[in-house]
Amino acid sequence: MKKTNVITKQAMIAAVYAVVSLVLAPISFGAVQARISEALTLMPVFGFANVYGITIGCFITNLVGFFTGANILGSLDCIFGTLATFVAGVMSYMLKDVRIKGLAIPSAIPPIIVNAIVVGAELCILVAGKFNFAVFLAQAVSVGVGELISVILGVVLVRVIENNRSLKELATR
Repeated sequence: MKKTNVITKQAMIAAVYAVVSLVLAPISFGAVQARISEALTLMPVFGFANVYGITIGCFITNLVGFFTGANILGSLDCIFGTLATFVAGVMSYMLKDVRIKGLAIPSAIPPIIVNAIVVGAELCILVAGKFNFAVFLAQAVSVGVGELISVILGVVLVRVIENNRSLKELATR
């Protein structure tokens, strides 16, 4: 029963991630993006299994975006964007117990840095046709700012969940 419970929770996280990303597709994809669903990248604070939910949600989002033409990065993002979400999720999990004034701020840093680097590099190659440091830097900063907006929402989400016993029970393993 517990295994079914974990799978169900991860499916719900993946579905929420994908739905929010795709409903907000105009701001979820592109050179300037704020993927609001990235607020969920802080869910690993409540257990490692949540890394799988956000990773699958990211993959579904990138794949649907690729097939609908919304994701300008295409198949590259299905692989590397999803991998970036997985790596950032693992790193956020590793920082789950580190708090600043009671907030999960350290867990919010990996999604910003990893996505800025990986998605910034993807966009750089798309825009410049090859790696160009100036273009990469501009794209990385743009992605990082969008990610910062999303993880601020994620820090608030974590705080709300932690302060509500019922929500916390749902979010933890």
